[in-house]
Formats: sequence, C-alpha cells, structure tokens
Amino acid sequence: PLSPSSPTKKTADEDGGADATSAKRKVPVRGAPGSGHSMMYTTSMRKSISPKVSFALVAFFLGELGDGLNIFQGIYLVALGWNEGSVGMALSMMGFTALVVQTVAGDVIDKTHLDRRAFLSLASVATALSASAIMLAHEGNGDRVLIFSTKIIEGISSSFIAPCVAALTLATFGPDDFDGVMASNIFWGHVGSIVSAVLAGLVGYLLYPDIKYCFLVIGFSALMAVGGVQLLPEGDPILGRGLRHDCDHHHRDDAMTGGGTLDGDVARAGDVIVAKDEGSMEYINMEQQNQQCNKPTEEDWKDEEKMVSSYWSVFADRKTVVLCLTGFFFHFANANVLLVLGELMGGDNEDGSVSRAAIPLIASAIVLAQFTMSGATYAGDALTRQGWGRKPLFMAGLLTLPVRCGLIIYWKDAGDSWLLSTQVLDGLGGGFFGLLHPYLVNDIAFGSGRFNVLMGLTASCFGLGATLSNLLGQIIVEKMGHVASLSGSLVLSIIPVVLFALGMPETLGQRGKAQNNRDMNTVEIRQNGAGTLI
Repeated sequence: PLSPSSPTKKTADEDGGADATSAKRKVPVRGAPGSGHSMMYTTSMRKSISPKVSFALVAFFLGELGDGLNIFQGIYLVALGWNEGSVGMALSMMGFTALVVQTVAGDVIDKTHLDRRAFLSLASVATALSASAIMLAHEGNGDRVLIFSTKIIEGISSSFIAPCVAALTLATFGPDDFDGVMASNIFWGHVGSIVSAVLAGLVGYLLYPDIKYCFLVIGFSALMAVGGVQLLPEGDPILGRGLRHDCDHHHRDDAMTGGGTLDGDVARAGDVIVAKDEGSMEYINMEQQNQQCNKPTEEDWKDEEKMVSSYWSVFADRKTVVLCLTGFFFHFANANVLLVLGELMGGDNEDGSVSRAAIPLIASAIVLAQFTMSGATYAGDALTRQGWGRKPLFMAGLLTLPVRCGLIIYWKDAGDSWLLSTQVLDGLGGGFFGLLHPYLVNDIAFGSGRFNVLMGLTASCFGLGATLSNLLGQIIVEKMGHVASLSGSLVLSIIPVVLFALGMPETLGQRGKAQNNRDMNTVEIRQNGAGTLI
C-alpha cells in the first residue's frame, strides 16, 4: 500500500469515516457533493458505519441468500414425487441461464453509467422471489413450468450479484486494498451461508415433512441485503471497471501543476479535516476519496472508452484461458458431489424421499463446508499478506477434490459421520478457489477496463461446469448408481490440477502490468483544460 508522507492529520476513524489503517493513495482533497433532505438519513448512516463494515453486512446477507438453498430444494422436490433426473434438470436450468447471462452481466456492469447499487438491490430481490417460488409447487410432477421458469429468472438475476459486489469494492477501495476487502466480503458471505443452512435445517426438521417453509430464510435475507446496499458508497464508477481514474479533471490538473483552490493551512473535505504544509498537497484515504467522488463528467466517460482494451486482447490472454478451463473442469467434477453425498446420507424412506433424521445431517454438511471455507478464506488472506503467491494456494484448493471423491467412495457404507467429515475437504477447496478467483481476475484485467466482464466470463465457464455436473451426475446416479457418478468426478478432478500446474504463471505483483493493459501505455497530457491522449 502507498503511504505518502504527510503531516499529522485528523484521521477518518476519529471522525466516523473509513479505517485509517487502509492504504493511502495520492488523490487531492475535494469537497463532497451536497445531498438532498431525502438522503440525509442514509448519508448519516454511511458516515457512522465504516465502508468495510457496510460491505461485510451486505456480503453476510447475500451469503444467506446464497444459491437459493439448492440442496434443500432438491430434497423438497424429491419429496413431492420428482425423480433424481428431473431434479437435476430443474437445478440445472439456473446454471444454464447463468452461464449465458454472466458474461453479458459483467459487461453491463463495466459499461453502465447508472448506480451499480441499484443493480445489486434489484438482483437480490429478483433472486429471492424466484428461489422462493418453489413454495408454490404441488405434489406430483405437474409444476415443471413453474419451477423451470423461476430457475431461469433466478439464473438471470443472480448473475449480476457477484460482478456488482466486485465492482463496488474496486470502485471504493482501489486495486491496492481490493484483495483485503474482498477477502472480508467472501469470509462474511460464508458466515451468512452457515446461518442460512442452520436456520433452514432447523425449520425443516421441526416442520417435517412440510419443509417448504425453510425457504422463507431466502426472502428475509434478500430484504436485509437490500437494506444494507443503501449503506454502501458508490465509489468511483470508472475505477470500478478496472481503469485508473482521478475522479475529477480539475483536481488532476491541480495535482500536476501544484495549484488548486485549497488555501490556508486546513482544508475541509466533507466531515474529514485534513491539514497540509506549505508547498505540499494533502491527500486522503482512497476509500474516503471515492465516497466523495463526483459523478464522472462527459469528458471522463469519453476518456474512459479510449483507454479500454479490446475484448479479444483480454479473453485471448493465456492466463484467462487457463483460468476458465481450470474452473470449468473443477466445477464439472465438484458440483454434483454434494448432491450425491446428500442422497447417500438421506434416502432412508421406502419411497426414496429424505427422512427427517437426514435433514440435520445435510444441513451439517453445508455448515461444515462453509465453516471450513471461512477458515480457508481467513488463512488464504493471511498467507497472501505474508507474500504467498496465488498459484500454491489455488493448487492446494484443487488438490482437495480428488481426495474428497476417493474418500466418499471408500466410506460410502461406513456411516454418516464418516461421509460428513469429507465436507472439510470441500470447504478447503471451495474456500481457496473462491478467494483466489477475484484476485486472479483483477491481476489479469486491471487497467484494461474489462474487469467485470472477465469476472462474468470466468463465472460462466465455472457455471457451465457446475450445470453439466448436476445434470449428467444425477442422470448417472439414476442409471448406474452413486459410485459410478463419484468415480466420474474423481477422474475429472485430475484435469484442473494438471491444467493449472502447467499453464498458469504466478500473477502476484502483476496487477496492472498485463500486455492487454492499455492503461499502462496511456499518457494523458492536460494543458489549459485541453486533453490529448497519446
């Protein structure tokens, strides 16, 4: 992190602002835009809560929203009379839709001039409503249109959530603090998933066999997430797509010429008082600056488009190709394993439906995995701060999958506690994979202006793998049994290990230095208010 030398000043923490220990970037102080009376309450709340805390709260409730409690939805549909193949098809509809939409969603989030917080709120509500629609399903196989159509809507809306959170994080904290804040977001997302699974399992157990009311957790989580989004700062919209931007041309001019309108020894920037020495410019915390940032001007948007790299230069990068293929095969091998595990622990009734005693076990499987993911996220963040590279941590996550598949096959008749213990490996793999994914994308794409579209492209590849895994895996279970399905996952899990080990270079310290980064070779010269891009 950059720490410019400056005289003693009143920090953001002393005045209710952002964490003073976060990285500082040299950005000239300027006043915050005024707010109308209708926004006074929200503005007051934003000042009283650190942006990092606001992001953690939103991540927690989005974690509760999660994947719509898909494993419980599968159990519920089986109880209504659906066979495993139909359940796999239903759950795959969301994945098929998301894999088509996610890249487009990332591109929209990159290019939009609208407030990304509005996208996040709408996506959260739509995801919750569509996931909760399963409560309207009746016994038998007669509600396929309802389930399939709502899964398509859920796939579209959920595609916007991850790129919105990533873009707002980058827009608010910048590239230097991105990793630490994203690690916090991911950690609290896992904690939210734990709470969601515990609540759903408890409700399902108490109300068995009518477990549909556990899906009310989804609606509550969405409402809380939307409320939390109002506390998030918008940040710098141009920085949020992975382009460096100083928010305001006038202040860029001032920084270059040593001029400006700051006179006297003290300048007020919103509620943050900053002192400065004679002949020196004073700078504020990056996250404070981005909260105070005015909307980019028309000139800013024009300059932005000139600095954006082509889609091909980003998508054809070797690191992009390796990451997409690795993620595809990892999720192709992995996604179906939890469903098979749930069936091995759950199909105790004569009609094949899940018994009451199995519901706490399935909830425990989710909780154990998410708890381990939280620990892996915390450990991965700590190791990253100590200088560990992306590659060894990512490889550690990939290697857990073949071990997990082998143990489930070996222990399939050993009892539920042995099967449940394999979720520790799921948590380690998912934790490292989920943490390193946005790190790698930002390393590859920052400075190109294609950060969110690359997040969408990689997520689409991962989603394609997961969708095919759920679909084909459940068909194999129905035709050939659980062991055959797990054996297929075991074989497939070797492919991403080999791909990443041989094809991916270390990207730590390479952020903004990629060959596809036009921002590295762009020099902006401003003279008398005129700009020339060379």
